[in-house]
Amino acid sequence: MKMSAGMLTKRYNAAWSRKENWRNLYEQCYQYALPQRNLYDGYWEDGQSGRVKNLQVFDSTAVHGVQRFANRLQSGLFPPDKSWMELFPGTDIPPESQPEVREGLQIISQKFFSLLRQTNFDLAMGEFLLDLSVGTGVMLVQPGDDVQPIRFQSIPQYLVALEEGPQGTVENVYRKMRVAAENIKAIWPDANLPAVLESKIVDAPQEMVNLQESTILNVNDGGYGYYVCYKTSDNETSMLVYRELTISPWIVSRFSKVAGEVMGRGPVISALGDILTLNKAVELLLKNASLNISGVYTAVDDGVLNPQTIRIVPGAVIPVASNGGARGSSLQPLQRAGDLQLTQIVLQDLRMNIKRTLLDDSLPPDNMSARSATEIVERMRELATNLGSAFGRLITETMVPLVRRSMHIMNEAGLISLPLRVNGLEVRVVPVSPLAKAQHLDDIQDAMQWAQISSNLGPIAQSTIKADAVADYVADKLGVPTSLRTSNEERQEVEEQMMQMMQQSQGGQASPEQAAPEQPV
Repeated sequence: MKMSAGMLTKRYNAAWSRKENWRNLYEQCYQYALPQRNLYDGYWEDGQSGRVKNLQVFDSTAVHGVQRFANRLQSGLFPPDKSWMELFPGTDIPPESQPEVREGLQIISQKFFSLLRQTNFDLAMGEFLLDLSVGTGVMLVQPGDDVQPIRFQSIPQYLVALEEGPQGTVENVYRKMRVAAENIKAIWPDANLPAVLESKIVDAPQEMVNLQESTILNVNDGGYGYYVCYKTSDNETSMLVYRELTISPWIVSRFSKVAGEVMGRGPVISALGDILTLNKAVELLLKNASLNISGVYTAVDDGVLNPQTIRIVPGAVIPVASNGGARGSSLQPLQRAGDLQLTQIVLQDLRMNIKRTLLDDSLPPDNMSARSATEIVERMRELATNLGSAFGRLITETMVPLVRRSMHIMNEAGLISLPLRVNGLEVRVVPVSPLAKAQHLDDIQDAMQWAQISSNLGPIAQSTIKADAVADYVADKLGVPTSLRTSNEERQEVEEQMMQMMQQSQGGQASPEQAAPEQPV
């Protein structure tokens, strides 16, 4: 159902009014942890590019910690140039059809990653995870061209306002857009431009135009309405574009959230108190260090110096009535307070707390040259444990919608034919990234331990082990492709060949009576 421009503007303004409640919190997070991605400081409104944006950052622990947080999550969940998920048949697929469906889905998975390596996915995912460290990551997935079939664009969360749907997931996305006037027709060929925009394209093609983009769920049929509007005056809004979509192009993920809130809260928000304290402590420490280097002095006020011109800065001379008995020395240093050694201890504790919150407390340090495979596995297991519930949210709000949207684009472009739906029942997405494998290791260890114990309990217990099923279970957990494993028909042929060999071997061994030569009578 298409909405009117007036109703759409009301929902747009209401969403942005609610988003303003988060401005102060998110502004501080970006100011001290992600200063280069901070759009809250007037950069977007003023349009000033190239501005130095980290002058208020006196300690870079949070800045480096956020970068390592994003890098560790990307290498653990979406490693570049590697397959980080597989498509498996769901429970609605009959068991007898699952092997055939599995082979077809694996071909689709391989084609998916072949296309993905031609796109900018790895770059966009890195920026997406940086925003996710604050609380909310937003990505736009759209069809591309023949060279880049899918286009991924990480949208700074400053530019979007969100609304949840009936199931508690983010469905409605409202975005601020600023494009050159001459690019409007190229981006939206079906745009219905008002006269004021038509004249602007002719007279001022390079002038930046502010647009309102909205993607809203239609709760009646499950589709989405896509709108692009332009505010022609204070009281009028013109609708440029309206499209009906079957699936939302937006991927919105929250690291964690509080009931009743739409925006997410990430580890940077959890560590914000320590970040602000550390930054202020380092600022005061630097001021104290400058005083120690240059010094502040007292001078006798003998009528020659003007006290109104004296300032307490490094190298200053402050006039005083006396510097001790009998007026004391004419010039002497001012005593200063502060214990630098104690300050260093406090700073170290704050830095460790920030690193721990940003999942940057790896043990042992991962900057060593030689690292064993066991250490890497344990590191991934530790990261998975520290992520906790955030790991499941990353799968359900990031990986699964990302795969579903990408498959939809590939299907519409004729690159694949996927009659099954990626809904968990017909087709399910199974993570096989290093972080997911680390969580599967416990299941593999339990299965292998059970098989080992059963094999030691005698023939009856050994008969309960399905060796081929155990091998398939372990291979699925490790993400081993089916092309490296034998099919059921191939296993049956091997079993029949082994039976024939055993029968021939038994038939070739004659009994002692048969083997003894006949004696002449």
